[in-house]
Amino acid sequence: MSALVLDGLTKRYGGFTAVHGASLRIPHGQFVCLLGPSGCGKTTLLRMIAGLEEPSGGQLLIDDRDITATPAHKRDFGMVFQSLALFPHLSAGENIAYPLRIRGVPADERRRKADSLLELVRLPGMADRPVSRLSGGQRQRVAIARALALEPKLFLLDEPLSALDAKLREAMQIELKQLQRRLGITTIVVTHDQREAMTMADLVVVMSEGRIRQAAPPMEVYRRPADAFVADFIGMTNLLEGEVTAPGRASVPGGELVLDGLPPHGRALLSVRPEEVLLHPATASGGQGSGQGAVANRLAGTLSFVRDLGASVEFRIDVSGREIVALTRPQDRPAVEPGAAVIVEIPAEACVVLPPEGGTAGERPS
Repeated sequence: MSALVLDGLTKRYGGFTAVHGASLRIPHGQFVCLLGPSGCGKTTLLRMIAGLEEPSGGQLLIDDRDITATPAHKRDFGMVFQSLALFPHLSAGENIAYPLRIRGVPADERRRKADSLLELVRLPGMADRPVSRLSGGQRQRVAIARALALEPKLFLLDEPLSALDAKLREAMQIELKQLQRRLGITTIVVTHDQREAMTMADLVVVMSEGRIRQAAPPMEVYRRPADAFVADFIGMTNLLEGEVTAPGRASVPGGELVLDGLPPHGRALLSVRPEEVLLHPATASGGQGSGQGAVANRLAGTLSFVRDLGASVEFRIDVSGREIVALTRPQDRPAVEPGAAVIVEIPAEACVVLPPEGGTAGERPS
């Protein structure tokens, strides 16, 4: 049984549709990231789940109960806003205990609960610390503890880490995931940060122009993108357009690829991750030599740019006017420099066949 079901949720503002018929099943205890560029509808979708926006159409169910028309304060959800919305005149403990006070919980029980939650978020002994004297990361933890005070069925966070510096943000991503695992609470986070989604999520929901383009585990979204938008948005990829010339064969700029899954005829759109691309000096054995003809899955090109990224080395190769990016580990770096003739090898298993651009996009069947 799914803990949360979105069935065709739609939100219109006059003639503008912010969310188009979003349908999704979220099992109990999952950590879900709504991921996409600014303006894609992810925050609007989160606010409909929270009850802060009324859907224009569709249904929202939790444990098979329709809560589409249930007010936000009766949904028993906890939410952390992007601004955190802490009360500056209250201490950390008072901020956490505030929702309990509204519910009429006795003062001594509120204090015990606040102290317990501060322990949970690794801020022991800070109940009396003024919010103004807390660091950004500490305020973030207080906001999380406050949202958990009423033991919600669902935990919602709207870009909660966006105001933190890069190092603290990465540390908080890990802490938030570990906390969610300990509590086992269904959690939905809005983010535009791909690394954040890949670090924390059990399920990544990629959105664009108000539509869900793909909903799948992080590695499936990365390795088996549903369409060109997902492939290009998640990490870095090479999008290759080709023409199917025979069963399992496609002509692309610079040569021919042999692979499974191609359409029977017409155009083909392929995604190849840079770390899957192999790079060889043009004189390497097995390359395309004079008089030997073209070799399938090996394209001749010229190395145009090299960038050492520390953990990897990035190469950009001009192949018949089309740039292809390759990544290698430093210890596997081929002995080539900009201007050199090279061979780009694209293994068949590295190619993901995508639907034509502008075609039907959605969740890839498992």
